[in-house]
Amino acid sequence: MSDTPFFQAIAVSKIYPGKQQSGLKKTDLSIEPGKITAIIGESGSGKSTLLKLLYGLLSPDEGKVYFKGERIWGPEEKLIPGHDAMKMVTQHTDDLNLFAKVWDNIAAMLPATDLKAKQEKTERVLKQLNMFSMADKRVADLSGGEKQRVAIARAIVTQPEVLFLDEPFNQVDTSFREGLQHDIRQIVKETGITVIMVSHDPAEVLSMADELIVLNKGEIVETGNPKTMYKHPQNLYTAKLLTNCNIFNAAEAHFSGINTGAQYVVIYPEHVKIKLIAPAKNWVVKQVLFKGFYEELILQQGNTEMRVLSEEPGKHAEGEHVAVRVDKWLEY
Repeated sequence: MSDTPFFQAIAVSKIYPGKQQSGLKKTDLSIEPGKITAIIGESGSGKSTLLKLLYGLLSPDEGKVYFKGERIWGPEEKLIPGHDAMKMVTQHTDDLNLFAKVWDNIAAMLPATDLKAKQEKTERVLKQLNMFSMADKRVADLSGGEKQRVAIARAIVTQPEVLFLDEPFNQVDTSFREGLQHDIRQIVKETGITVIMVSHDPAEVLSMADELIVLNKGEIVETGNPKTMYKHPQNLYTAKLLTNCNIFNAAEAHFSGINTGAQYVVIYPEHVKIKLIAPAKNWVVKQVLFKGFYEELILQQGNTEMRVLSEEPGKHAEGEHVAVRVDKWLEY
């Protein structure tokens, strides 16, 4: 067995000068094969810069990127940027032939030297992404989400070893998004392809990714399994990225019955229970947000607001006075 890492970046950096420097500071990174790795962070944290450096669309200021021991060269050294064993899909679908059928857009990525293999591979990817029903449609007649499926199909029909996804689901309707995410996970299981993606959507990465890489101001601040990271984020920044949590200082936390010496307390909405029977009901239901099978309540006490989940829609009304019990919290 070879000890050569599958995909790694060694002290790689790319800084964009200006009043506020942006880009990627010196970074070491290792990607495991056959998994979905998601890079997350606030806008300007360096997510897309890192993705482009790994793919070879950007040349680093310092450091090197290796794929299976082979150097990834940037556009300054390579005429056509990007590694031959990799494909990238962005939220833009400008390279699609709008007036050709979906089938032809996908099949065009394959050589015509073996027509049988070309047909079989095109059919296979249409099946993998549940696209047979649109095979004979013109791309111009498709929705934004359907066009994104075509772009992904074009990328994987050539069977690359690594697929890069840069905010791939931005234009995909919610109703189609989960299906597409499921299909990509299934393709990873079936083919062993490695997916490296950038996303700003917590729900997206928690349900899709096997590994998370958290970037803040051009630096990796945390890596790990999504479930572990959600339950036990090592820093406040990660907690804010992964959930719409309540962040209190020590004085505000005291309103919830928490006495702490920490600077900040993080409370997830699902960890708060509403008590209708209590000596003091100090919280007021300021707003009730209907979410389908549950509601999100915005509670207020003085100038402090708290988000709480209610699994019984209609039980609470705006203006109602309630007490709360916090079952779990994080301290930073």
